[in-house]
Amino acid sequence: MPVRRALRVARRYWVMGMRRFETWSEPARRAWRRSLQLRVVALTLVASSLLVGAFGYFVAERSAKILLSRAQAEVTASMANKVTYAIDQLTVHRSDKDSRLPLTINQTVDRLSEGDPAESGGSIVSMRAAQHPDIKPVTSPDVPTDQLITPDLVKAVSTDGKEAYQVRTARLDGEDTKFLVYGSPVPTSFGHVELYYMVPLTTEDSAANQIRTTVLVTGLALVILLGVVAGLVTRLVVTPVRVAARTAQRLSAGLLDQRMRVDGEDDLALLAAAFNQMAANLQRQIVRLEEMSRNQRRFTSDVSHELRTPLTTVRMAADLIFSEREDFDPAVARSAELLQAELDRFESLLTDLLEISRFDAGFAALDAEHTDLVPICERVADRLAGLAERVGVTIELRLPDTPVIAEVDPRRVERILRNLVGNAVEHGEALPVVVTLASEDSAVAVTVRDHGIGLKPGEERLVFNRFWRADPSRARQTGGTGLGLSISAEDARLHGGWLEAWGAPGEGAQFRLTLPVRSGDRLVAAPLPLIPRDRAPLALPAPAPATEPSAGPAPSSGAKAEVL
Repeated sequence: MPVRRALRVARRYWVMGMRRFETWSEPARRAWRRSLQLRVVALTLVASSLLVGAFGYFVAERSAKILLSRAQAEVTASMANKVTYAIDQLTVHRSDKDSRLPLTINQTVDRLSEGDPAESGGSIVSMRAAQHPDIKPVTSPDVPTDQLITPDLVKAVSTDGKEAYQVRTARLDGEDTKFLVYGSPVPTSFGHVELYYMVPLTTEDSAANQIRTTVLVTGLALVILLGVVAGLVTRLVVTPVRVAARTAQRLSAGLLDQRMRVDGEDDLALLAAAFNQMAANLQRQIVRLEEMSRNQRRFTSDVSHELRTPLTTVRMAADLIFSEREDFDPAVARSAELLQAELDRFESLLTDLLEISRFDAGFAALDAEHTDLVPICERVADRLAGLAERVGVTIELRLPDTPVIAEVDPRRVERILRNLVGNAVEHGEALPVVVTLASEDSAVAVTVRDHGIGLKPGEERLVFNRFWRADPSRARQTGGTGLGLSISAEDARLHGGWLEAWGAPGEGAQFRLTLPVRSGDRLVAAPLPLIPRDRAPLALPAPAPATEPSAGPAPSSGAKAEVL
């Protein structure tokens, strides 16, 4: 348990730290995403830093090795002379018991030493005889050399009898100094002694540090220069692109006369000229299409209005003939009925065309008022009950017991629901049509569910197009004009709401109307799901979230179910 608690605490602090880091780094990450120039300069700096760093490290290390090799060559030559001199001085003694041997060793070491190690260029000479314990080590100048002459070096020189060297750092007179330590055996008549020559590398270290400093400063200057150059070059390329982006934004906002300035004859100038040519072509096409659209809307509106007068006259005559049809022979009576039906259809089509022309011209106005949507749903179901009975479809209402008040245009909402329920009844395939109403604090929604032939994938986006039909070969029962769903979508959009469709072949379809409770509010979510719950086990194996409003077969508590 303590381990789990510690892990939970660590995880919580880790999450908090990551969130704070994301909050703190958000401006930088946003600038990185939005600025091409910043990315190019940053990548150039990183790449140049790596290259210059690697090159500088190679140059500095190579220079240090060259300096060390030169120092080794000098020390090797000097060491050979010193060994020769030491051999000449020590071979006069036949035994390590000779009383004059210590004096000779002292004089030889003094002669071979070249000054104070504290001074620049000073060296240390030491002579030892590991195989002759009676001979005391002699060092000139008299400084501690335990840090310089290591046991490994003594073993290599004394036991193995060969020359050896190493680089060691010792603290002399309060300062750390690097020495090149050479050791060589000195053969004598009584065996051999070891001669150690320690040369300070102060000059070489200073030169190597100067080289490193020079390389570092030069590398930094080069990286900064490359960053500046990359920024300037990127600016030359990015600036026209930014100008093109701003010009494109102005064009998309409707300022069709915006153009880019063309300077020079390079690739950027060619881009600007091509962009201007494209903008000019788009402007001509848009102007032409707008003119065609205006002419089309004017033609539709004019034809719709002009047909009203002859339609009224024909309607009066047709009503008179229809009222007297019982006195006619059966063929003429049937013709009178067909004439009346087609006139009804024609009048509905003209009404829809006039409504569409108002939407296209931007003259449609919303007459919003606080309205209870429950009676509207009931009224729509009552008016379509006769049609539903003729095609063998039942309309089931799932409405709350309490009023559902929203600031809407009741005429337009009733028209939307009439179109949705009428289409559901027409395509219901003698199966029930379910109308569900639900509300939240900021939105109300009505779903119309049928269990007919359904919609194919992609058709849920086409059903709101003008004059579009899923199956043109189907016989109409309602005599629709093909504009009902298009007008309904415009009515929903005029309210600031949504009109959406879902369907699947063989599983029926569902339409959802979502409206804001207060006119002008922005919708965020709908109280009812678009995909019906009764098909969830087949297509949605995961359970729906508990917070999502229920739209299942059975009405929720506080709702009433009514079958018409």
